[in-house]
Amino acid sequence: QVTLSAGAELDARRVNQYTLILRAACPGEDEVEERLFVRVTAGNVLRCDTPFASAEGDVVQVLADVAPRTPLYSVLPQPLGGLTGFPSPSFLQFRLRNHNTPLTLTRRGLVLAPDNGFDLSKDTQTFRLEIEVMDRHGHNCSGAVRVEVLPSQRPRVTFPEPHRAVTVTEGVDPWEVITQVHARGDNVRYAILAPVAPALFTIDEVTGEIRSTRRLQVIRAHLLIRAYNALHPGDHATTTLNVTVQGTDRQAPRCVPAIFVSQVPETLSHGSTLVTLRCTNSTSTDWCLHYALEGPPSSRSHFFMEGPQLKVNTTLDYDSEATAALGFQFTATIVVTVGGQSLQSTRVPVLVTVTPVNEFRPACPSGAAFSVPETAAFGSVVGRVAGTDRDYPLNSLEYSLEGGSGPAQPFSIDRHTGEIHVVGPLDAQQQKSYRLVVRLTDIHNDLDLRKRQSRLCDVSVRLQAVRDQPPLCIPEVQELRITAGSPGSRQPVISLVCHSSPDTAALTYTIVGGNEDGRFLLEGNTLVYLPNERAEPHPFVLLVEVRGGSGARRRSSLVALVVHVTPWSTPVPPSTTARHTTLQKEPLLVVRTETVWHPPAWFVSVLTVSGVLLLATLVCMARNLLCR
Repeated sequence: QVTLSAGAELDARRVNQYTLILRAACPGEDEVEERLFVRVTAGNVLRCDTPFASAEGDVVQVLADVAPRTPLYSVLPQPLGGLTGFPSPSFLQFRLRNHNTPLTLTRRGLVLAPDNGFDLSKDTQTFRLEIEVMDRHGHNCSGAVRVEVLPSQRPRVTFPEPHRAVTVTEGVDPWEVITQVHARGDNVRYAILAPVAPALFTIDEVTGEIRSTRRLQVIRAHLLIRAYNALHPGDHATTTLNVTVQGTDRQAPRCVPAIFVSQVPETLSHGSTLVTLRCTNSTSTDWCLHYALEGPPSSRSHFFMEGPQLKVNTTLDYDSEATAALGFQFTATIVVTVGGQSLQSTRVPVLVTVTPVNEFRPACPSGAAFSVPETAAFGSVVGRVAGTDRDYPLNSLEYSLEGGSGPAQPFSIDRHTGEIHVVGPLDAQQQKSYRLVVRLTDIHNDLDLRKRQSRLCDVSVRLQAVRDQPPLCIPEVQELRITAGSPGSRQPVISLVCHSSPDTAALTYTIVGGNEDGRFLLEGNTLVYLPNERAEPHPFVLLVEVRGGSGARRRSSLVALVVHVTPWSTPVPPSTTARHTTLQKEPLLVVRTETVWHPPAWFVSVLTVSGVLLLATLVCMARNLLCR
């Protein structure tokens, strides 16, 4: 049995005959081959166009603002798609298989837009229509159309203000303009939706002017106004208009409190209510009162009115220069009027003081590392720890050193400035660096003094080794001649000029030899002679030791001073009896020999190695004892 394939389409004008080759074979017999000729004759066959009849269907794109019942697609032998085989659609029937679509299919195969147009508030919309076409002989075909609705390119109708309020005084004449509404969009028209009765107001359809229809009395009315596109009524928007007709009373409202003074923390959140005014008027109710805020922009911008409530508009940041410039106080004035008339107004002064809140912890400086020479004197500045704090007043900190000062930590820190000072001896050979822990504590950042925050910061101090050199005196040997003064006086001889390395090291001067009878003494670096009643010249050979450094690092030098002292002479009256001649004695040179032993280099090396081995042995013995 030979059948036609389900998806086959026969067209006699293209192929009118098919030749089929059939082969058959039975078990044990030879294969037999025969030909079958199938002739296709032309007939009245109903066919749909390929895009329409395909599985995906034809596609049509339209804008969302097309007019209602606009033809979008035609199932006809036309460029948009259609049928072949019949010249006129009057013999065809079109049936919509799916009905879940707002689109309409006419009897002549036209797909129309919805009766109310498309929804402009939505983005891209897609509708699929499955259509069946049948002729009067019962021949049929089917297809699908997908209509894609794209967003409109024209502006939609919108009101800039969804709510408005208007206040007028009683006695307004009929047909007088009360106010005017305005909406954005194309071909805008206006209409009052509510209230329908009583019709106290009317609106101009084109201009949006609202007029009264009669003389107005004290009343309050709510109008619901619609604006729409005349060509596309589905494009519309609404707004609410509150019309208040008030009396002609001239008395200003009375408000409680009459003045508002408050103190609030800087962390008060946006939208917080500071005060709610209670205002009354002799002939008006609360809904006739209007509240406005006046004052300097720098202060007024921090608040806003919501009815009778004064609220915080922006953060009341205490930690800013702008707030500090205002003295941390914001001033404003609440103006309460009856129906917006300035003649009936009351002013309520407002003074808000912002108090600090300790919000932030102190921050450590980056890279707090310093270096100081090991010969730094007591009180020398090592460096400054510059901590920061974002609370106002900025960087208001106290500094302290964890563990305090001592032999293990020969430093101190200034409580207010953060400067680190040397308060003990330093030796780079014993310890090359120190790790200091500095505590930063904020102050004056909160009304509650107990709410203080702190942070620990690591500070490293590296010692710079300084090469030790003995003091240098210029010259090292000096010969001086002086004339002795009167006995009992103090006679300066010379000031020694010596230098140490480094220059900050203090020098000490000591007479170590040649000071016979203690006739000389040192006051700092100045040599002083104490005259006596010696009548003969006498030379002195003094040895002065000059020392620099401290502890085991002290170095010294010797200065030789040869002082020739001429005795102090007293005038003698002339005598006639005898003449005495004083013979000048030869100067006596005193030489002192000091024995110094200079060991050879090999002895020093052997002694050093032996000391190292002895130290290593002691360390090993101590370690074994500790392990046990």
